[in-house]
Amino acid sequence: MSTTMAALLLSRVSSMSWAKLGINSYQAARNAPPFRAGMQGATFVVSWCLCKPGFWMLIRQGFKFELLRPTGDQLQKMARFAGACRFVFNQALALQQKRHTTGDKKLSYAGLCEVLLEWKTDAATAWLRETHSQILQQSLKDLDRAYTNFFAKRAEFPRFKKKGVSDNFRFPQGYKLDQVNDRIFLPRLGWLRYRHSRGVLGTVKNVTVSQSSGKWFISVQTEREVEDPVHPSTSMIGIDVGVACFAATSDGTMIAPLNSFKKHQIRLRRYQRAMARKQKFSQNWKKAKARVQKLHSHIANCRKDFLHKASTTISKNHATVFVEDLQVSNMSRSAAGTAEKPGKNVRAKSGLNRSILDQGWFEVRRQLGYKLVWRGGKLTPVPAHNTSRRCPTCGHISAKNRKTQAHFVCVECGYEGNADVVAAINIRDRGLSIVKYEGQNFARIACEVSGAAMQPAAGTHRSDSDLASCLA
Repeated sequence: MSTTMAALLLSRVSSMSWAKLGINSYQAARNAPPFRAGMQGATFVVSWCLCKPGFWMLIRQGFKFELLRPTGDQLQKMARFAGACRFVFNQALALQQKRHTTGDKKLSYAGLCEVLLEWKTDAATAWLRETHSQILQQSLKDLDRAYTNFFAKRAEFPRFKKKGVSDNFRFPQGYKLDQVNDRIFLPRLGWLRYRHSRGVLGTVKNVTVSQSSGKWFISVQTEREVEDPVHPSTSMIGIDVGVACFAATSDGTMIAPLNSFKKHQIRLRRYQRAMARKQKFSQNWKKAKARVQKLHSHIANCRKDFLHKASTTISKNHATVFVEDLQVSNMSRSAAGTAEKPGKNVRAKSGLNRSILDQGWFEVRRQLGYKLVWRGGKLTPVPAHNTSRRCPTCGHISAKNRKTQAHFVCVECGYEGNADVVAAINIRDRGLSIVKYEGQNFARIACEVSGAAMQPAAGTHRSDSDLASCLA
């Protein structure tokens, strides 16, 4: 469906029908949850703005920077604030679990805030008053949102936080960002300098301070409105991801894998063995642990840089991208089994799982999603079954078509090609059929909402000419 036709259809839909078409309102995006600490890369919320002429997008984006040379007093306060937020989160989670055991109703966010006041007045936990009140309240909001996501089946049940794992706290207000002098003011911490690697766009909504591998970072969440972008390209491609080849596109492009973990695996094993020989919690053990954490952080940063560069290149050159709807968590599940029913080929499956997770398939799909939207493109997932076994020429499906890992030969028509490229072509063709079907349904719903077309009576069939008449 062309952009002009889509704009025409949208203009005929009344304001009461946006929910039926599945398009979020501007106010829904305004009420979206805030930026979560620990999220890697940029996050976004996009919504169509209906209160201005034309179409606008509301974009929420996070900018992460490393803090430079904080003072000893600031380091102590940040560690204390993170510990206080962790304590409040764990105490509130324990309280909710206790109330569930006794049959009481779960406390809301407002109820937890009242309990927080009681903790501050208690002599045993009076030290909580030394921490900024709003960052403690934000921890309670995180717990309340975790319960909401659990009941909506979007996440697992909330777990207790551990010291040194995802230590963070969030300021909803009171901050001052000075981009000219590369510094930021945070309540009770004062001015802190940060590594100004890029400019912050939009209005700052909150600031999250987090720790990773001994370094402290700030994540600045912003919000801005931009005009609905139009992608400069009109090409549509399919992408097949793998282990031997990170990604193959339907136009024949092959992207070699980085294998960040595999490259550093020997050094990581040596560091971990050295740490295992140390007395736990001794000074030498802490130094060895810091080396392991630093190497893990380096592996993750290398992978993140590779995925951002690959996704940026693809999103810039192609307007529509089709990818396989892979369930990475299921594909990388352990095959060890149980003591009663042990698994088979556990060692080989463990190596495959390690290679799958080393590629970052889910992360590159997440990055392609928001980068394409920002540039006016679209990412469409398609079913993954038989994409590597189907012949793109005659449509014959057989496991014998794929002679080797890299070579495809159709046993029916004799078509030959690279197996990964063939899979990408099948993904593109399947995605085009899905887009065509969705476009027809979108146009039909728009006509029904505008009153130009009515639902067909039982046992009758409405031709496409009725749809064309409503667009006239």
